[in-house]
Amino acid sequence: MSFEAAVHAQAIKICRMSLDMCAAAGSGHPTSAQSISHLITVLLFHTMRWSPDLPDYPTSDRLVLSEGHAVPAVYAAGAELGLMIGKEKARRRLTVDELKNLRTGESELEGHPNPMEGFPFFDAATGSLGQGLSVAAGLGDAARLDGTDRKVYCIIGDGESREGQIAEALDYIIDRKLRNVLPIFNCNEYGQADRVSSQQSAETLSAKLSAAGFEVRAIDGHNPAAIKAAFDAFVEGGGNKPMALVATTVKGWGTPSLQGASWHGKPPTGEQLKRALMELESRRVELTTSLAASDQFTIQPPAEAKPRDYATADMPGLSEVMKKWDMESALQAGTMATRRAYGLALRALGQINDRVVVLDADVSNSTFAEFFRKDSALAPRFMECKIAEQNMISAAVGLSAAGKIPFVSTFAKFVTRAYDQIEMAIYSGANLKVIGSHAGITLAADGPSQMSLPDVAWFRAFTTMRDHNGNPGCYVLQPADAYAAYALTGVMAEYEGCCYMRTLRPETEFLYSEDTVFNLGGFEVLNEGRDIVLAAAGYMVHEANKAIELLDKAGVSASLVDLYSLPFDTDAFLDVVQQNGGNVMTIEDNFGGGLGSAVGDALLESGDGFKLRQLHVRRIPKSARTPDELLKMCGLSAEDIKKAAMEVLGV
Repeated sequence: MSFEAAVHAQAIKICRMSLDMCAAAGSGHPTSAQSISHLITVLLFHTMRWSPDLPDYPTSDRLVLSEGHAVPAVYAAGAELGLMIGKEKARRRLTVDELKNLRTGESELEGHPNPMEGFPFFDAATGSLGQGLSVAAGLGDAARLDGTDRKVYCIIGDGESREGQIAEALDYIIDRKLRNVLPIFNCNEYGQADRVSSQQSAETLSAKLSAAGFEVRAIDGHNPAAIKAAFDAFVEGGGNKPMALVATTVKGWGTPSLQGASWHGKPPTGEQLKRALMELESRRVELTTSLAASDQFTIQPPAEAKPRDYATADMPGLSEVMKKWDMESALQAGTMATRRAYGLALRALGQINDRVVVLDADVSNSTFAEFFRKDSALAPRFMECKIAEQNMISAAVGLSAAGKIPFVSTFAKFVTRAYDQIEMAIYSGANLKVIGSHAGITLAADGPSQMSLPDVAWFRAFTTMRDHNGNPGCYVLQPADAYAAYALTGVMAEYEGCCYMRTLRPETEFLYSEDTVFNLGGFEVLNEGRDIVLAAAGYMVHEANKAIELLDKAGVSASLVDLYSLPFDTDAFLDVVQQNGGNVMTIEDNFGGGLGSAVGDALLESGDGFKLRQLHVRRIPKSARTPDELLKMCGLSAEDIKKAAMEVLGV
């Protein structure tokens, strides 16, 4: 068999189909697809151990296409192989005819990869550049935890390699010694507007990768023998370093008329398409003369997946674990920071559910994820990501795709660096649990550079939409005490989907006991009144509780609602509002657009008469010695709450 001729023939088919499907769609990136056509051919038709019949089989090798816009090449290969697509209960084989449906509303063939839309060959939504290698690293970590020898391949564009997250992921792969992950840099020399910087040239990338600690192989990305030799070396292993591949390619390979800077995201049509197809035909004749009719590829099947029983049990209560782990003095004191309760819950969860993994960004001694890390039985499931939050989130997406339940923690302020990655995780259907510690202005002394103030509003946006399973895109949780934080951590682990939980630096008094049941979408009425509802969350529940006493002395009967979850049960909440004359005041320690906006939307949709006042941070805060000083500075002290409530009531 002429392997080289067979690869060229298949790569040319992929190029032709990429051109045709993008022309039919009227958009797309066929020239980028052409640049990876040989890499895709060798991977999918020869090197990878996988099955087109079961594209998401647990032990299959995986391909992460970080350069998501080049996906027509994978769709074309999938059509040639009869890849199974569609949602799980209604899968069918992808046909060449279906390629013309690229980017239509009813097609599984998205403009950029997304497994949740019915293309299960992929593990994550990509296309927001720079994230795929981190996802691949998470998949590699999961494979090592599971004791499987699956390999993970990731194709990265040279232009996107300038993204800082790529450097984060490369460091992570070296730190974790992940020799089962192969970064493949597709160096076709062009970005969108023009040539890439010389800093992203094949030569410079090779030098950077070598300096970072990789065994680097530089090849011609259209030379079948060189591609095969590089992939074979990766599969065989044997080296003591992770390997990286730098492939020099041509954007628009096989079609000289489409090469250069002017064809990015612009498929040819009409006479231009005819010319390009003729150029490909000329290349086919030139490169496949030795091809015999009997030549064919054989895909290596994945190893048989062995059934695995994950350890599960009922989660013990907070009081029980505090006694067990010599923390009775804190229990008797009746105060504990919610961040510490989160750490206790992580350790308890890890001991009863071996799907739970924990990632932290060099702050585990502050988030208290260290309780998990320092347990010798759990330590292998702890991933120290250092100060690289974007990589941490995307690596968690890879771990989730492999069946893990990733809890990801850092300061809530630093979570904001990874908003794009979290959004892509939600689109990917990732079972992601994000914990932002040191949230809100009560952080005090460290000042606004360490506080998280717009986070509730941003995450709350996802509570207003539905994910692919019909659930809220994300639940936002703000526990007010240790019992709530501990219980909600367990609730998050049981839920399949994205959650964001804020935890606090200051110690807070216990408000609840283990008898209280916390649910996603729930709330608690801590005080029943008749004149006005004070709706708060997190630390502000305690401040509102002080205001309740002040209002009572002034002859005002106020209800206190702990709205610890967004979204919440609006019907039940509206009942409480009606019992208080339609008067509501929301209180939060962050910028607006969060809890107050959620309550406002609920009140507007009800159509009932109401009066709403929103208290939130309305200035840029600064450092202060105590939380009380910050609350006064921002007009959120108990006295401020009392005064605002009296104004609402006109007394």
